[in-house]
Amino acid sequence: MRVGVPKEVKDHEDRVGLIPESVRELVARGHTVLVERGAGAGAGHSDAAYAAAGATPADDAAAVFAGAELIVKIKEPLAPERARLRRGQTLFTYLHLAPDPEQARALLASGVTAIAYETVTAPDGTLPLLVPMSEVAGRLAPQAGAACLERPHGGRGVLLAGVAGVPPAEVVVLGGGVVGQNAALIAAGMGADVTVVDRDPAVLRRVADRFGARVRTVFSTRGTIDTLCRRADLVIGAVLVPGATAPKLVTAETVRAMKPGAVIVDVAIDQGGCCETSRPTTHSQPTYVVDGVVHYCVTNMPGAVARTSTFAINNVTLPFVLALADQGTAGALAADVHLATGLNVHDGRITHPAVARALGLPFTPPAEALAMMRS
Repeated sequence: MRVGVPKEVKDHEDRVGLIPESVRELVARGHTVLVERGAGAGAGHSDAAYAAAGATPADDAAAVFAGAELIVKIKEPLAPERARLRRGQTLFTYLHLAPDPEQARALLASGVTAIAYETVTAPDGTLPLLVPMSEVAGRLAPQAGAACLERPHGGRGVLLAGVAGVPPAEVVVLGGGVVGQNAALIAAGMGADVTVVDRDPAVLRRVADRFGARVRTVFSTRGTIDTLCRRADLVIGAVLVPGATAPKLVTAETVRAMKPGAVIVDVAIDQGGCCETSRPTTHSQPTYVVDGVVHYCVTNMPGAVARTSTFAINNVTLPFVLALADQGTAGALAADVHLATGLNVHDGRITHPAVARALGLPFTPPAEALAMMRS
């Protein structure tokens, strides 16, 4: 198979879909890998390293998209990339379609087969291709929040850890999953006063077992969230409903009642955000202020630590890339029901139920789409 790796074009997105070692694995199995020149530079991988691994260099993205049957990326395709997709081609990347009808319409119109990292499942029901980036984003969130709390960045001038005689910052983490636990780990390690909120008692027990007295756990209700956010210095949004739009847990009214200079880091922004006042931002312009509250809503947080993130994502995506290349898209999806849950779009149809519900579009079961591929 001809596999293509374009350079990412999203703002400050320096991750890359395949590292040289991943390319080497594909080439050893007889596949051709087209890598756009400079694609890995931001993650520390030179064109020479790709050439040594057996990659075929491509001068630009147009050559990659034109020549490849399988496109392996990190972030959702932007408009210039979407225009290059075609029927019969497979796209394997993060998509986050639920809050992005414009992207969904373009993918449907292109006829491409699109498999989303974030909805591929594991036998235990977890999301193996989302977990490593959730870990990274969770660990980055307190760092970003700590910087935003500084006065030069618009914050209320609170040190996360406090000092002798001065209490630490109050940090509220909404969601006790992978993002939330990693955010709590770093925030507590930095000396903050941390509370994790979740609606699942089993999740709260896991958080309590992991952190003990270092982190408080609170069952999630509207009233509890409102009370905790009003007194918080930093709120970290870490909720996830796989494939669906994130629930709006923090209302605009609650934001208006928060402390002036408090900070919201909405890690859920890829799925639309869990705060009514959240909107996507970039690494170039990461924050904005609503009612005196600083909002940090960068949609590709792990891109800030591109080298770490690239290795972490390649560790989990490579087996699926190899399967897609070795067996073809239809064969790989038929052989692995968990990879099939990643199928979001095929030949003008939405093939993930949560995405279809979020966008208000008809749903085609993956099995039906697979039958179409094989016919």
